[in-house]
Amino acid sequence: MNTENKTVKFKIKRQITPDSEPFWEEYEVPWKPSLNVITLLMAQNTDPITNNGSKTTPASYDANCLEEVCGSCTMIINGKVRQACTALVDKLEQPISIEPMTKFPIVRDLMVDRQRMFESLKWVKGWVPIDNSSPVGKGPNISSEEQQKAYNFSSCMTCGCCLESCPQWSSDEAFIGPQAIAQAILFNTHPTGKSLESERVQALINNGLNICGNAQNCAAVCPKEVDLIGAISEANWQATKHIAKSFLGKH
Repeated sequence: MNTENKTVKFKIKRQITPDSEPFWEEYEVPWKPSLNVITLLMAQNTDPITNNGSKTTPASYDANCLEEVCGSCTMIINGKVRQACTALVDKLEQPISIEPMTKFPIVRDLMVDRQRMFESLKWVKGWVPIDNSSPVGKGPNISSEEQQKAYNFSSCMTCGCCLESCPQWSSDEAFIGPQAIAQAILFNTHPTGKSLESERVQALINNGLNICGNAQNCAAVCPKEVDLIGAISEANWQATKHIAKSFLGKH
């Protein structure tokens, strides 16, 4: 196939400031083998001229590892929330539309503020507590089954895909969302992290655990296939036990 004059057409939804009106700009760049959406954005940054010849500014976006590990390049591509680094041009219908996520405050163009995701990790105490830095000897044994479950939950990139797709989650609603729920379950099942289980479960209850409508959109879009449905189910079971113990005065 002759690829000498082959091009890639794409459009970016721009927004210069958090309060300004969004607008679309269209571009066309030469095709090359193995292009992904990040390379399209890099080409736009290098030569920011629209396909009608108008000079513009480089589009702002987040990217880091380019290996679908960091989660920073999450955006909406052809209507689907995903990572730009693994969105291969040859598998996308053109013109490729590139938009920022809609559930997070806009910083500029494709950059959004995902601070609430990190705040939610603070709410559920998403860490293993330690008393000091002195050697404490061998830790407790963990079965292979528990290790596999923990590894699945630990692969979360805090990318935001699950929250973008969740009909119950928004920046101004009470639902904490599947990402933080899964991390709470991860640390509640850790032999040392389990010491804060009661506090984590109470944080989930206080932040709308019961609001989940079981749409399961989160599981469908998670790039790491984290068992978010299983985590939500386990969280509800832990919450039920927590409330029962509170009622019986056993906390």
